[in-house]
Amino acid sequence: MLHVVDSFGRIGEENAFAVLARATELQRQGKDIINLGIGQPDFATPDHIVEAAIKALRDGHHGYTPATGILPLREAVSADLHKRFGVDVSPDLVMIVPGGKVTMFMAILMFGAPGVEIMYPDPGFPIYRSMIEFTGATPIPVPIREENGFAFSAEETLSLITPKTRLLIVNSPANPTGGVTPKAEIDKLVAGLAKHPDLAIMSDEIYGQMTYDGLEHQTLLAYPEIRDRLIVLDGWSKTYAMTGWRMGYSVWPKPLYDAARKLAVNSYSCVNASAQFAGLAALTGPQDAVHAMVAEFDRRRKIVVEGLNKLPGVSAATPTGAFYAFPNISKTGWKAKPLASALLEETGVATIGGPDFGVYGEGYIRLSYANSAENILRALDRMGDFLASRKAA
Repeated sequence: MLHVVDSFGRIGEENAFAVLARATELQRQGKDIINLGIGQPDFATPDHIVEAAIKALRDGHHGYTPATGILPLREAVSADLHKRFGVDVSPDLVMIVPGGKVTMFMAILMFGAPGVEIMYPDPGFPIYRSMIEFTGATPIPVPIREENGFAFSAEETLSLITPKTRLLIVNSPANPTGGVTPKAEIDKLVAGLAKHPDLAIMSDEIYGQMTYDGLEHQTLLAYPEIRDRLIVLDGWSKTYAMTGWRMGYSVWPKPLYDAARKLAVNSYSCVNASAQFAGLAALTGPQDAVHAMVAEFDRRRKIVVEGLNKLPGVSAATPTGAFYAFPNISKTGWKAKPLASALLEETGVATIGGPDFGVYGEGYIRLSYANSAENILRALDRMGDFLASRKAA
């Protein structure tokens, strides 16, 4: 009998991919599926980015690159952060990684161990808790509440810090809620963190360019007082419709950078060379496609919220970031995961049950509006017919 180490018994997964697999199987069986489950843009990667990758291959960029990423790309990340936020980030503190999850993996591995605590948003991206439990650390959920506009509360977050806390994970704009934490609340959090100088922070800002209603993303890089313990996660997947390219980046405090580099060397060696040239073209080229995509998401956002609030027993707060709605379904009489399963199996609408994002996710389901307005309206019609005719199981 093979004896796999106990930590693998604690590792979880991202159920959106399980729902995607089931939706794909139902499609193969001939069922008409509208997928509002998976979190990826339904747009093609802009042509100039694709062409840059093709050119890189034709120019012979077929070999290893530095584990931290090619210098021109790290310089472009630094320049982009300065352009968008007015912050100065050395290219020597930027690491190019194969997707956003790698930064989570590295940060949680660095700080997670039995006997310590790591705080994470709940509901939140499921890999946070999965990786915390994998390391043996104790996961401490930070409640993300609808009554707070799905923003984190600085006061509540700070109250959960103990002498055992080693890492705090924050995410704004947020998955799965679409919530954006306002600058005033982030100011309070950072001020309170002065009392906890040994606590590291990982800020997941992958949806930073997807905000609405005049809101602007507030990066934690703008707070010099925490830069020596701040890890920032960002990348190309959402902003440039490049999920399959596996292109992410992180900004590290100087004391942790070499540890992150060693993890890269020991695991994936480096990021695909031609994809890095695509990432360079994305940052330095025209941004028209990004603006057009976000404008379309904004249009769909209004459609989905209006439609959800007309469904029996459903109420939906208006998301102000990312491309997700997180409607409250508690008055339908259904538990979230059985409802999501029934909607997929019986109506062909794929959604994700709130508990897949944490213990505070019960009573909600997540819908991605990274799908056409036509499909969103069709899905809402199906959901309305279902809820009007079916009682909770």
